Amino acid sequence: MNNRYKEFWDQAAKLESDSSWAGQIRFMEKYTELIVRECGDVAYGAFWANPEAVRGQHIKEKIKQHFGVES
Repeated sequence: MNNRYKEFWDQAAKLESDSSWAGQIRFMEKYTELIVRECGDVAYGAFWANPEAVRGQHIKEKIKQHFGVES
């Protein structure tokens, strides 16, 4: 797996420094949002790179490849 998730962690940590339970929830919400946005961007790019051939499996593989996740 590549280090992109660590970059998201750092971004979320910069936005939320409160260590209370509410602060931790806000941190996790931001962290999750960053990952979901990145997945959406990868899927969008995969589709527009080849809209005639892209299917769900193709997008799934592109997202896994983007994050360096092996099958």
